[in-house]
Amino acid sequence: MEYLTNGTPVAVSRACRFGQDALLLARFCGVHTKESACDLGTGCGIIPLCWHDEGHRGPCLAIERSPEAAGVARASLSLSDAAAHISLLQADLRDVSALRPYAQTRHVVACNPPYFRGGCISPNGTRAAARHELTCTIEDVCRAAFLLLRDGGRLCLCQRPERLADVLCALRAARLEPKRLQFCAASPAAVPWLFLVDARKNRAPGMTLLPLLRHAWTAPGALPLDPAGRCPDLPEALPLDSAKGT
Repeated sequence: MEYLTNGTPVAVSRACRFGQDALLLARFCGVHTKESACDLGTGCGIIPLCWHDEGHRGPCLAIERSPEAAGVARASLSLSDAAAHISLLQADLRDVSALRPYAQTRHVVACNPPYFRGGCISPNGTRAAARHELTCTIEDVCRAAFLLLRDGGRLCLCQRPERLADVLCALRAARLEPKRLQFCAASPAAVPWLFLVDARKNRAPGMTLLPLLRHAWTAPGALPLDPAGRCPDLPEALPLDSAKGT
């Protein structure tokens, strides 16, 4: 069991955990209290629960394909009053028929997608799907988000810097225009280990590069940002590689 800043409990398992990337993404989304939101590939439900912990009470849809991960997310929701506004949908985000009832209803869609296209794949199916593009590609994420978002709604996601070109090309091809981009690194001299991007549905080109987010992935994670764009420590967050599995 993990606890967020304001005490919201999050159930975790050996295969379904969360890392600093999810915490940073949740904060980056900037979800307003009454906005309609969705998390694609929610895992243990960490991103909707982070929003809830910070005061979000609008309708929120948490979509998860894996029965194991969906079970953990369901357990998380049962531990607090989050279930009052967070609905869990066990479905494949590539299944248009499953998403169609929610078409064009969301102000914000978030996704912490699989990072890798190749390399060593975990024998654990849940970990493998979270880490590698086996059941979901960045193009799949963009198509699902476009269907769910209202006009002008925003898709926020994170990814490793080496996938930047892939992500920006996929976003624009899906008529999701990148509007904010932020890199995360341990220091100004360090190579970034993550980037966060915010894209808007059917909007004109023009992107703002935000100041570097100073945060080391090997240190404890953090949710809130200080005025300088740095993250103070949040206890009990897991390292990025621990969350994605091996």
